[in-house]
Amino acid sequence: MIIQVRGLTKVYKMGVERIHALAGLDLSIRANEFVAIMGASGSGKSTFMNMLGLLDRPTSGGYVLNGKPTHKMGAGALSTVRNKEIGFVFQTFELLPRASALKNVMLPLLYSNQGAWGARKKAKRALELVGLGDRLDHKPNQMSGGQRQRVAIARALVNAPAIVLADEPTGNLDSTTSHEIMDLFKQLHDQGQTIIVVTHEEDVAACADRIVRLRDGRVVSDHPTNEDPIHRQWLESVAGNLQEQLDAESGAPEVTTPTPRKTETAS
Repeated sequence: MIIQVRGLTKVYKMGVERIHALAGLDLSIRANEFVAIMGASGSGKSTFMNMLGLLDRPTSGGYVLNGKPTHKMGAGALSTVRNKEIGFVFQTFELLPRASALKNVMLPLLYSNQGAWGARKKAKRALELVGLGDRLDHKPNQMSGGQRQRVAIARALVNAPAIVLADEPTGNLDSTTSHEIMDLFKQLHDQGQTIIVVTHEEDVAACADRIVRLRDGRVVSDHPTNEDPIHRQWLESVAGNLQEQLDAESGAPEVTTPTPRKTETAS
């Protein structure tokens, strides 16, 4: 298993009140899985994403990432693991506005043990992988939303991480561009990348192999995507709406050109 989470809890103190954002969550994810984490607002999915990304520490419980017991590590070790093992893709891209695509993608390498050695070559390769080999010198304001997200994905991949963690990666994109980005994630998954997408959109989750649903800080369902009951209901609803649209279009009255009446002529 590349991820093993056992009994994970997170308690926030707000005055005298204690908020249990995670309440004993258990989850395992294998290498090369494509998993969607779903849940309503307040379900704990954002807190769980922060835990998976080592951006926050649990109150209790264990989290082993690629064989490393992160719950036992200090801040310095966590920072090293986070930089090496996790690639982040955010809804708002989080690119440096004045830096080129190439420099944005190089950034994680400059903070790694490798330093700047070979950083330019690796960043260029990552941008080529996401289809932006001809946009190396473009700054974020010179690119579309989809291109900016591709830069963010290239940055996530440049360190060859164990997992790519994407938080609502299509939230700021139109439907066409969203499909393109999710197709890119599927291509990366086909090449062996482990991908975890945190989302509330069923059409985004449809690209994953597995859907894990959270409620009140716990896993309440964990199914292959094609067996997930909620997702199957959504697919049926989409199919029904499409059929109604097709029926409405086919049932429109046919416009015909009237045949001219013949007139008799005097012989």
